[in-house]
Amino acid sequence: KMSGKITREEEEEMREIFEKIDLDKNGFICDYELGELLREAGHPLPGFKVRDTLQKLDRNHDDKISFDEFLAVRKTLKGSQVAKTFRKVINRKEGILAIGGTSELSSEGTQHSYSEEERYAFVNWINTALEKDPDCQHVLAMDPNTDALFTALGDGIVLCKMINLSVPDTIDERTINKKKLTHFTTQENLNLALNSASAIGCHVVNIGALDLKEGKPHLVLGLLWQIIKIGLFADIELSRNEALAALLRDGETLEDLMKLSPEELLLRWANYHLENAGWKKINNFSSDISKITVIYLFLFQDSRAYFHILNQIAPKGTEDDHPRIDIDMSGFSERDDLKRAEAMLQQADRLGCRQFVTPTDVISGNPKLNLAFVANLFNKYPALTKPDNQDIDWGLLEGETREERTFRNWMNSLGVNPTVNHLYVDLQDAIVILQLYEKIKVPVDWNKVNKPPYPKLGTNMKKLENCNYAVDLGKSTKFSLVGIGGQDLNDGNATLTLALVWQLMRRYTLNVLEDLGDGEKANDDVIVKWVNKTLAEAGKSTKISSFKDKEICSSLAVLELIDAIQPGSINFELVKTGGLSEDDKLNNAKYAISMARKIGARVYALPEDLVEVKPKMVMTVFACLMGRGMKRV
Repeated sequence: KMSGKITREEEEEMREIFEKIDLDKNGFICDYELGELLREAGHPLPGFKVRDTLQKLDRNHDDKISFDEFLAVRKTLKGSQVAKTFRKVINRKEGILAIGGTSELSSEGTQHSYSEEERYAFVNWINTALEKDPDCQHVLAMDPNTDALFTALGDGIVLCKMINLSVPDTIDERTINKKKLTHFTTQENLNLALNSASAIGCHVVNIGALDLKEGKPHLVLGLLWQIIKIGLFADIELSRNEALAALLRDGETLEDLMKLSPEELLLRWANYHLENAGWKKINNFSSDISKITVIYLFLFQDSRAYFHILNQIAPKGTEDDHPRIDIDMSGFSERDDLKRAEAMLQQADRLGCRQFVTPTDVISGNPKLNLAFVANLFNKYPALTKPDNQDIDWGLLEGETREERTFRNWMNSLGVNPTVNHLYVDLQDAIVILQLYEKIKVPVDWNKVNKPPYPKLGTNMKKLENCNYAVDLGKSTKFSLVGIGGQDLNDGNATLTLALVWQLMRRYTLNVLEDLGDGEKANDDVIVKWVNKTLAEAGKSTKISSFKDKEICSSLAVLELIDAIQPGSINFELVKTGGLSEDDKLNNAKYAISMARKIGARVYALPEDLVEVKPKMVMTVFACLMGRGMKRV
C-alpha cells in the first residue's frame, strides 16, 4: 500500500539517515556524499552515475538534495521500505550479522559483518549445482539455515568444484585430494582453490588457506560470490551469444554493445522483455532489479516487473525441446508485497529458476542476489533471436584470445577498480593501467590524473592525458615502449596495449623474486639458471635452454621442477612420456598447471601456453615456481 503520510517516528528515522549521509553537516546531500554512502556499502559507482542518481532525486535542480526533497520522495513510497533499505546500507539492518575476528590486514578487534541472506542463497545454489557430485556427498546437502557452509568449505573440495563449475577445466580433477584428508592435504586443496580462483580473475589478496579452513564468514562469502558471479556472467557476452545483438538500439553498432558490462547487458535484456510486455522500463537494478545505485533504494520494486519478464521468456513450445510453459499471472494483482513476490517465485520455480532470492530479498532489493537471479534467468531462457541485419559487422565478434583473457584475469585478481570486462575498452582512460603501476611499486602522482566522471566536453582529451602519463611512467620505469604513445592506448590498439600490459605483468612477477632474493635483480637468464640447477640437484633428467625451448611442450620440465620443489608431490604414473600425442601433451600441461597452483605458486598461464610454448607465459610459470622454491624453509 502506498502512503502519503509518514509518522513522526519515521520522519525522525529519515532525519537520522539523512544526517549520516550528510558528511559535511551543511544540511544537504551532494554527489560526493552519495558516492561515499555507496562506497561504504561496498558498491562504488563512477561519478557520472552518482550524479544521474542525484538529479533524479533533486526536485528543484540545485544539484543537491535537501531534507525536504529526501522526505518528499520518501512520502510517495512504502512507509517502511526506504528506511529499512537505508538502514541496511549503513549496516544497521537485522540479518547483517556482526562477527568478531580479524583478517590479515585488519586491526585487532575489527568487526566484520556478513549477510545471512547471501549465505542462504549460496548454500542452496551449491546444493543444487553439486547435488550429484560423488566427491561432495560428505558435506551435501548443507542446511542453509545454519553455519554449515563455513565448515563444509574447509577441506577445499567444494571450492575447487565450484571453480570448475564457473570456468570448466580450470582445475585438473586429478590434483584434488579427496580421500583420507590430513591437515597437509587439506591445505593443498585450499592452496589449489585460492590460486585457481585468482587465475580466473577473483581478487584473493589477503585471503589465506587458514582463513578458509577456519571458515571466516565474510571472507568465505566474498570469495564464493566472486566465483559464482564469474560463472553466471560467462555467457553474457556478445562473442559467446550473438543473439544479444537483438538488444541493439537505433543508431548503435555492435561495438557500442560490446562496450557494455555484463550488468549493463542484463539490464538492457530485462528492459527489452519489459518493453515487449508493455511494462515500464527498469532504470537500474537493485530495488528495481539490476545495477547498484542509490536510486534503487528509492525506486522500491514490487516484483511485478519480474512477473512480466517470466511471462516473456517462458518457453512457447515452438522451438528447442522445451515444452510450453504458461506463466500464471494471477499473483500479479496480489496487493501484499511479500505474497506477490512469493507468487512470482513459484512461477520462476516452474522454469527451474527459483534460485538466489527469497520473497524478502526481492522486496528489499538485495543487489547481489537480485543480480544473480536475473543472470540465471538469462542463462536458462535468453529468449532472444539473432537479428538478420545486413548492416551488422559480425566480423567484430572474434572473442578474446587466451592471452587477453589471461591478462584480464590477472588485472582483476589484483583488485583493480573498475573491473576489467573488455580489455581494450576498459583501459582506454588508463585508470586501470595506473593502478597496475602502483602494484609494481611505481609511484603514481594521482594529482596528475583525470578521474571519472569526465566532463561532457573534452572527455577524450582527459582520457588521452591519462594515457600519455601512463606511457611516460613506463618510459621512466625503463619499459621498452618504442613506437607506443598515449594515443595508442586511447585508441584501444590491441598489439601496442598488450605490449605495455605484458611488461607490467612481467615486472609484477619479477618483483616477487626480487623481494625473496633480498633485492637481487631477476631476469630470464637468472630464472633459467635456477630452474636447471634445482632440477639437477634433485637428480631430474630434464633441463631447459630458454623459455622458447620446444621440449617444454611436454610439460615434463615443469612437472619435474614441481617435484624437486616439493618432493613426492607429483604422481608420475599420471604423466605421459615418450611419443606424445597432442592430447597427451595437453593432459600433462593441465596436470602441471594445477599442481603448480596446488604447491602454492600463483600461476596465471593456461595449459595451452605450455603445449604451444608461448615464451611470455612460459616465463611466468617458471618465475612463479622459482618464487615458490625460494620460500622453502
